[in-house]
Amino acid sequence: MNEASAELLSYLVEFRRRMINCLLVTALIFFVLLYFSNQIYTLLALPLLRHLPHGQGLIATNVVAPFFVPFQLTLVAAIFISVPFLLYQLWMFIAPALYQHERKLVWPLLFISTLLFYLGVCFAYFVILPILFGFLTRVAPQGVVVSPDISQYLDFTLKLFFVFGGVFEVPVATILLIWTGIVTREKLIGLRPYAIVAAFVIGMLLAPPDVVSQTLLAIPLWLLFELGIWLSRFFKR
Repeated sequence: MNEASAELLSYLVEFRRRMINCLLVTALIFFVLLYFSNQIYTLLALPLLRHLPHGQGLIATNVVAPFFVPFQLTLVAAIFISVPFLLYQLWMFIAPALYQHERKLVWPLLFISTLLFYLGVCFAYFVILPILFGFLTRVAPQGVVVSPDISQYLDFTLKLFFVFGGVFEVPVATILLIWTGIVTREKLIGLRPYAIVAAFVIGMLLAPPDVVSQTLLAIPLWLLFELGIWLSRFFKR
């Protein structure tokens, strides 16, 4: 076996070890949470349940949905909780192949991007979902009973979480654009008026059609853009 093959084999062995660590930790968290799967789903449904009439809740149109939907949510929750450990394993795998200046960039970006993703999910759960469901239950036509299916509700909320988790990565995208030289910090500062307009357009598209809800979404988006410009000062090319 030549030197290149031996080096490739060592990388594969290390990658396999890191993957096993990730699977074991995620599986451990999953089995711990599995006992509380129904409570986890109830917690997820609270933003909607608070706006439904007393005694009314979600429905299950599939016979096995009451078991499989909380099971699916528990798996997603286990992955969600284990993300810091998964990213740490990724960092430990790629760090030896990076130059010193690249390590100084990648590790803070991994930490910031993880934190911002969590903040985006929390923002969707604590701000967007209550506003959205409050609006939808108020505008339902008379005689229409709002009782979503539990699997459809799970799909909808998870998509919303990933959308806002991705939107909250705007500062990281801004840093990377500046660090790679695609755009300068001064140019982005000059684009600030357009960023504010874009934030309100996104707020208009994603939030319910009232000024308060749209503003509650647009202002954080604009502040995320400003945060990316400010953080870029600490990431020199």
